[in-house]
Amino acid sequence: MTSTFQSFVVLAEMRTGSNFLEANLNALDGVTCHGEAFNPHFIGYPNIDELLGLSYAAREADPMALLTRVRDGDGLNGFRYFHDHDPRVLDEVLNDQSCAKIVLTRNPVESYVSWKIAQATGQWKLTDGRRRKDGQAVFDPDEFITHLEALQAFQIRVMRSLQASGQTAFYVAYEDLQDLEVMNGLAAWLGVAARLPDLDRKLKKQNPEPMSEKVENFEAMEQALARLDRFDLTRTPNFEPRRSAMVPQYVAAAKTPLMYLPARGGPEAQVMQWLADVDGVSTDDLIRDFTQKPLRKWKRVNDGHRSFTVVSHPLLRAYRVFCDKILSTGPDAFGDIRETLRKRYKLPLPAKNQMDGYDVAAHRAAFLGFLTWLKSNLSGQTSIRVDAAWASQSQLLQGFAEFSVPDLVLREEQLAMGLAQLCDQIGIKGPDAPVIPLPEAPATLAEIYDEEIEKACKDAYMRDYMMFGYGPWQQG
Repeated sequence: MTSTFQSFVVLAEMRTGSNFLEANLNALDGVTCHGEAFNPHFIGYPNIDELLGLSYAAREADPMALLTRVRDGDGLNGFRYFHDHDPRVLDEVLNDQSCAKIVLTRNPVESYVSWKIAQATGQWKLTDGRRRKDGQAVFDPDEFITHLEALQAFQIRVMRSLQASGQTAFYVAYEDLQDLEVMNGLAAWLGVAARLPDLDRKLKKQNPEPMSEKVENFEAMEQALARLDRFDLTRTPNFEPRRSAMVPQYVAAAKTPLMYLPARGGPEAQVMQWLADVDGVSTDDLIRDFTQKPLRKWKRVNDGHRSFTVVSHPLLRAYRVFCDKILSTGPDAFGDIRETLRKRYKLPLPAKNQMDGYDVAAHRAAFLGFLTWLKSNLSGQTSIRVDAAWASQSQLLQGFAEFSVPDLVLREEQLAMGLAQLCDQIGIKGPDAPVIPLPEAPATLAEIYDEEIEKACKDAYMRDYMMFGYGPWQQG
């Protein structure tokens, strides 16, 4: 039997069983899965220097060269692709009808909890049960929503592409991985003659306990998931229900008919505190975790409601994101991306916890390198995802418009005036506008600002400068 496909891709995510699926694909004669070939932080597998004769640097320079080698390899070759892998190859792979699409899904709560436990224990694979490390996950509702939305956006994109091009995929749920008949059915669908006499069981399930024992704050997780009102999260070839990607991030005041649509990278914490102060409550009392149906209900029962977002000068926003997400090594920072920027893209960032000698001049050089990298990233020329924290604000507003546009777009530099106008529209006297602290680690933006910094930012965010009418950044 000759395969009808020239290559294959496993469209999956972390902690969905993709390692186990790969092991069984590789157990089929004539089939080779090359790991996470387009992971932006390594090539194929951690701690290897090349794949199919190409180095990491060569793949970064020309990802299509590696894709060509996968297609042209002996037998049927493929790889695993996750939502945050190199976006430059995704359309090429999805549009290639000779590339078999294997879609692997898992209940996102289970994959999230598994991911949190792996983070806590440092154990990502298990081949010997005697070496298993015990650990519990701490469920973070906001982090889970962000995790879920990223998965859904990717799944919807995959599904839409397959529908538009008249293709179909082979769907595998996490639970199907233990079914020999399903695995051999996959082999038949791929068009290979080989069959598995048994499953490759070198990899062991790491966390077999019930969910209540794996999650430290299990009751809080139950309450958070109940508010989300999401159903049928496990086995469906159509993935999760279609939703606007940004809706679960919307935040409504506890009593007053105001809703905040956060633009990531902006002064989110301060605006949410102001929104709580409107009703004299805690930020914990704000209404969150919307989906489209509850949001429509909120709009119906709150006559005269207003929604708003806050945009920032592109340079100030980029500097805030750089300090909070890239330079920082705290729990909310992007540690993997930081290391990849430092090691692979050669940004002059200090190694983790090695800030000695990192002075104002070094800080300026690192930020300038980040701005230069942003131009390539926003142009789709890097393997790292375009994160919402630094995506163009004009793009974020287009995302809002998929469901409904905000009534007001306020500017951070004129926030007091904007919030006062917002309150006037609904007939209330609101609290004073929040004070937005400027990032200072290890220098203020004013200390490193010059024409070169401004030009690098404008090169990256030309559309935002034009769409929002921003000129050069001015302090104060």
